Amino acid sequence: MTLFWKFALYYAPHIRLFAADMACSLSVAVCNMFYPMITRRIINVYVPGRNVGMILNWAIALFFIYLLKAALAYFIQYYGHTMGVRIQVDMRRDAFTHLQRLPFSFFDRTQTGSIMSRIINDTFEIAELAHHGPEDLFLSIVMLAGSFALLCTMNVPLTLTIFSFIPVLLWFAMLQRRKLSRTSMATRAQIGEVNANLQNSIAGVRVAKAFETSEHEQERFQLGNKSYEQARSMQYKAMAEFGAGTGFILDMLMLVTLTAGGTFAYYGKIGPGELAAYLLFAGLFTEPIKRLINFVEQLQSGLTGFIRIQELMAAAPEEDTPGAVEIDAVNGAISFENVSFRYDDGQSVLSGINIEIMPGETVAIVGPSGSGKSTLCHLLPRFYEPVSGRITLDGRDIREYKRLSLRNRIGVVQQDTYLFAGTIRDNIAYGNTGASEDEIREAARQASLDSFIDSLPDGLDTYVGERGVTLSGGQKQRIAIARIFLKNPEILILDEATSSLDNTTEAAIQSALEKLSQGRTTLVVAHRLTTTRNANRIVVLTKEGIQETGAHEDLLAAGGIYASLWRAQERG
Repeated sequence: MTLFWKFALYYAPHIRLFAADMACSLSVAVCNMFYPMITRRIINVYVPGRNVGMILNWAIALFFIYLLKAALAYFIQYYGHTMGVRIQVDMRRDAFTHLQRLPFSFFDRTQTGSIMSRIINDTFEIAELAHHGPEDLFLSIVMLAGSFALLCTMNVPLTLTIFSFIPVLLWFAMLQRRKLSRTSMATRAQIGEVNANLQNSIAGVRVAKAFETSEHEQERFQLGNKSYEQARSMQYKAMAEFGAGTGFILDMLMLVTLTAGGTFAYYGKIGPGELAAYLLFAGLFTEPIKRLINFVEQLQSGLTGFIRIQELMAAAPEEDTPGAVEIDAVNGAISFENVSFRYDDGQSVLSGINIEIMPGETVAIVGPSGSGKSTLCHLLPRFYEPVSGRITLDGRDIREYKRLSLRNRIGVVQQDTYLFAGTIRDNIAYGNTGASEDEIREAARQASLDSFIDSLPDGLDTYVGERGVTLSGGQKQRIAIARIFLKNPEILILDEATSSLDNTTEAAIQSALEKLSQGRTTLVVAHRLTTTRNANRIVVLTKEGIQETGAHEDLLAAGGIYASLWRAQERG
């Protein structure tokens, strides 16, 4: 029932359109009742009375009834589907909004293709259920009730005989429902896997070509595709059993109607006009049953999709601490106080970290891979939450600030720069979507990107391709730096921002980063130690925690871990 009410709430913004759709459906059901009734009247009254005028009058009346029915059908098809699409759009909006609020840990364990499958494929099936489900159910109930009432006026025993098939149909439908539900859920899961593999293969197509592993990728995709085929086959088998079974029961119903009706007519219990109308009504009676059958199939498909969407919506979002406040001003004093962290899989990364960072200070964090350098920085904007200890900004626990307010004060430049498919202008403006043309150009100039932009035929409007594929690593990094200049945060995190660049490009980018760091509290995660020598302080982090702290020259003189790393890189 909870699931039902959650689904029903999506009709609320479209209640007028929904009511109009149901009213039109009711009118169509009423229109369908006229033909058997008029047929009965013509056979019993007008044909024996040779009243051609009334036959023509009713023929004209039927013409206008069918004209009205066509207009109603148009409304149902067009506006009914429009309502379903609107509900689909609302669900996609809610799912995407919720997705934006989920923590990094959710995306660490969930494949992109699986998420896309839920938001795109599943909501499509929900839209079909949203339109056809209530309509089919409502029409079925109205037409069954109307047919029963009218058939009873002709012959009660025969009507009760026919309607005795309904419990059999309901029993069979309920028997098959679980199998349909199980196979539908399995199919959706496999669609998600296929989408995930496809997205992964397309994203890595350059690597596949470089290693000539296209056959391996085809085999891997075909494996998932085969699993999908098997799941789909099981679903179609369940649907075939359901369709064939219900079809057989309906055929038996018509057979019983014809046999019993003929027998009743032979013994004079029903007249020719009543028998003809009865057979027409019996045919009309099967229409709502077919709608009920379609409803069961749509219900299972749409309900499966809705359950999968609700599973996504049930993922715990990032929530601000009760009483959290906006940040009024930032000086930039940061303190890590006995901070420990482990991932959801139980892997411990940080333990008992204590670091004091003064306003405007640049602190470099170095150490071997896997020591938690990037993770430590990700704790500051609250991409992850420490399991113990606390982090303060200007003496106040960062959990007491609203997340959005905190992140607006922090700029992050990462090693793997992500550019959105669009223009250079779009990607720079991502740092401040309301920025003016002059502000965007000034940010590009500060990132030493202006001469490159001027050399392009389309300038800022140059399309960069998916993930900035048409640009070099250095050009992408400059765009990322321009974003931060435009955002103008008080705190800066440089997460191995130059480690994937060649030495010449690194030196050019480094000057832009130093300009960006001026006047800001800066955390630099560095693999190449040449980027750390100008830091105010260097923190050496290993899996055992902080091992050394000091300036570049002091740490070299101490001859410890940092000195060993420095010498190793110089030799390299």
